[in-house]
Amino acid sequence: MYIRTVAGAVLLLALTIAPAFAQKNYCPGARDTEVKIGSTAPFSGPVAAASTATKSFAAYFDKINAEGGGINDRKIKVITADDSYAPPRTVDQSSLPVSASNA
Repeated sequence: MYIRTVAGAVLLLALTIAPAFAQKNYCPGARDTEVKIGSTAPFSGPVAAASTATKSFAAYFDKINAEGGGINDRKIKVITADDSYAPPRTVDQSSLPVSASNA
């Protein structure tokens, strides 16, 4: 009776866990070899100095890619766009990385 109960529990566990391992559904921008991240910043315009954080962000991931081969063997690709600190342009530039490169 004990063996039958254990076997049933193992079978139930295998049937519930197996589909989770079979799935490879990534969100847009993620692949087996690469993850794309999009960002906008005012690289030009009145507050161009604020883009230092975005430049540092991109440089950090370039360093991670060069030294360690990315994160979990996936390269991180940072896609940046200049919004010139203008709200209408920010809206346009924010949708550009998503539509152009599936980030």
